[in-house]
Amino acid sequence: MKNIILLGAIALGTVTSFAAPKADEGTKAAYEVIRRFAGEVDPRVELVLDAKTKVKGQGQESGAEWFKTEVKGDKLIVTGNSPIALTRGFYTATKAQKRGMNGWAGNRFADEPWKKEAEVSGSTPFDYRYYFNVVTYGYTMPYWTWKRWSQEIDYMALHGINSPITLVAQEAIMARVFKSLGLTDDEIQSYFVGPAHLPWMRMGNISGLDSPMPLEWHTDQIQLQHKILKKMRALKMKPICPGFAGFVPPALKRIYPDLELVETKWCGGRFHNWMVMPNHPVFEKIGTAFIKEWEKEFGKCDMYLIDSFNEMETPFPPKGTAERYNLMNEYGEKVYRSIANANPDAVWVMQGWMFGYQRYVWDQETLAALVKKVPDDKMILLDEAVDYNKHWWHNQVNWDFHKGFYNKRWIYSVIPNMGGKCGLTGVLDFYANGHLEALNSPNRGHLVGHGMAPEGIENNQVVYEIMADAAWRTEKADIRQLLRDYTTARYGKYDPAFDEFWDGMLKSCYGSFADHPQFTWQLGPGRDGKGSIKTNSDYYRGIEAFASVAKKFSDSPLFEADLIEYAVAYAAGRVEDLIVESERAMREGEDEVSDTCEQWIERLLMAMDRLLESHPHYSLKRWIDFARAHAGKNDKLADYYEKNARRIVTIWGPPVDDYACKVWSGLIRDYYVQRRKIYIDNKRGRSSVNRSQWEREWVEKKTGLSEVKPYRDPVVAAVAMVHDSTKIVKSLVGDPNAAKVSNVKAIGGWDPKSVSLNTWKDIVIPCSTADIRSGRAIRLRYIRGAERLEIKRIAIEMDGKIVAKSDKFGFTGTKQDNNVLLYDIGPEVTGNNSCNVVITVRTQNSKDSTGAVEILMKKKK
Repeated sequence: MKNIILLGAIALGTVTSFAAPKADEGTKAAYEVIRRFAGEVDPRVELVLDAKTKVKGQGQESGAEWFKTEVKGDKLIVTGNSPIALTRGFYTATKAQKRGMNGWAGNRFADEPWKKEAEVSGSTPFDYRYYFNVVTYGYTMPYWTWKRWSQEIDYMALHGINSPITLVAQEAIMARVFKSLGLTDDEIQSYFVGPAHLPWMRMGNISGLDSPMPLEWHTDQIQLQHKILKKMRALKMKPICPGFAGFVPPALKRIYPDLELVETKWCGGRFHNWMVMPNHPVFEKIGTAFIKEWEKEFGKCDMYLIDSFNEMETPFPPKGTAERYNLMNEYGEKVYRSIANANPDAVWVMQGWMFGYQRYVWDQETLAALVKKVPDDKMILLDEAVDYNKHWWHNQVNWDFHKGFYNKRWIYSVIPNMGGKCGLTGVLDFYANGHLEALNSPNRGHLVGHGMAPEGIENNQVVYEIMADAAWRTEKADIRQLLRDYTTARYGKYDPAFDEFWDGMLKSCYGSFADHPQFTWQLGPGRDGKGSIKTNSDYYRGIEAFASVAKKFSDSPLFEADLIEYAVAYAAGRVEDLIVESERAMREGEDEVSDTCEQWIERLLMAMDRLLESHPHYSLKRWIDFARAHAGKNDKLADYYEKNARRIVTIWGPPVDDYACKVWSGLIRDYYVQRRKIYIDNKRGRSSVNRSQWEREWVEKKTGLSEVKPYRDPVVAAVAMVHDSTKIVKSLVGDPNAAKVSNVKAIGGWDPKSVSLNTWKDIVIPCSTADIRSGRAIRLRYIRGAERLEIKRIAIEMDGKIVAKSDKFGFTGTKQDNNVLLYDIGPEVTGNNSCNVVITVRTQNSKDSTGAVEILMKKKK
């Protein structure tokens, strides 16, 4: 049977709302998505749900979802076999006609008649189009309101996404289970962490941060999750809900005195949690109780996400031992049984980030043992980070390494973002076509899905648009044509200058992969060199071309939003040029040059902040407003939520400082600028503020933000920013686009304020994993002063672990000896959360010594 729904005016009369009273819930829900997207414009569309017609696809289960569209008169007829196929079909037709686009910066849907260009058809080879990462619930979504959630579900529907991770209210259900075992509210809430940090507690990395969690949070989240699941289910989505991974409050030993808890450790042991081992009956008891309580509150779920070893060593015997693999067998079986006892039809879903990130842990035998006793049709593995396999780790893709994942179903996925960072990055051609390798691989096994697993969203819009489209395509796409189509649909028209823009981007940030796209000024002051974003001459050339057509496109809200973002990204790179010069001048004793650079650094950062006040979502105020909205009229509770929201985007814990690296108004002027001023004043001897303490107080004691007036015309201001920032840098540094080849990169240094007299002192110099991997040695180089620097140790630390070191006594002054650490760090060594060079040094007689800590880079082949 075909369900038909008509929207808009037709020749026989006017039809409003639902013309077909028998239309099913899914078709009605699809229409509501379209109506909200179209806004005040009549979409003039007819939706036909045809669940019987089959189209052959490459999926492993129910067959392909499909759609086709046809223009009849002034009406678009969309036929598809699911509500998501209908919304995806409508959106594909809209883009094919260049009539509009949906995204985080806003929607465009032009008021124009349907044309033949809108007649399209499509299908997907993937049963599941997966979305989100566990930590997206920390870096982007922890405090979303229902209004914001509803917008994102519309986004999913239009982009053809049907399997989002849906973790809201996990702790509310977990608290009920813990209380049923006899734990008190105090024991439970003091174990739980602040809302923005819940993802890492759920995966066993942390506990107790910003505790106790307010009880009010549970009520709030239960209500929110009901709304989320109702809307997803109306659209016939397949949400992935949470399960129990084994992590519990240590107070559980009060109830079970013989219970053995394994203390899990993360970031070199700086954070911890507690885990029930699967061979204890309480593991399965809690796991099953959680599923039952979840389904009692929210109804049945088809899939449950359970992850137990995120970025951690497994608490099992060494590789190669029978005991290790037997315990992994048992663990996998117990996790599955904890789900099946409550819902025999449900599927266990597991994230696979660590399969590539920690391959030294997750070898073939270990993963095979884990999944061995789980029925093949009751497990789905998320191969989350194919972009990292290809462009960062440079190791074998997981479906080849693990031989098609041992007959289990799996989803191809990528992680295009870390921490919700706003920096521009991503190999666009890979994101458009990378999935084809998996589809055509002899080791594809039971490939059933295509996914996007960003740690944070609301950034790099073009990346996500390209990836969402890729899930509905099995043929190679021309990336430059895709970008022309994207641009025209987004702004309504095209200009040849956009060819220059995309050429520049594809030869810089959008032709490269930055693990953590950061600018130096977002990181703890004192770092030298540039950040990880590929801001070469092509990058600046491209953005200059984009800005050159500002007058022609000033009537487009989406162009304005993008121009603001690109202009700020342009100036952000120029600030790095000034920081490099300022740090050099300070080391060389050229204080006037450094002071001039610092004045312009502050001016440019403040101008960037002011311009971002006009951006739709790059705003700390918006972030804080989301958090405080969950408190109602309770100011104390609102302050708690604001503190937690501030923490995740700045000091994190610490020690995962500056991980999120947001380019947001409010954050730049009140945090990054002020922190750098403290650093400079301390260096100049004008103050002695404890910077770490200031950071903590900004998080834990401050509320609200300073005021700033937005530019009257942000388009004019953005164009001026592009032009002026280069002029400023040229006047102080010379031509910033001139080719500069150097095999040495300064990452920090020492001076009389940082060294210790006669006693050994550790100086910690944060740096990027990318720089360390690009280097071959760490060198301590004396620049000036009456004293040489004596060296006890030079070490490289990643994620809290020493990965390379030299303990030879050395010195650097007018003469040097043993002042270099040679290293060779392989791909199995990881530093996703922190990377530092740690030098243990001292001076004799006086502290008058200044020098640089440098990375000697590998020679280009």
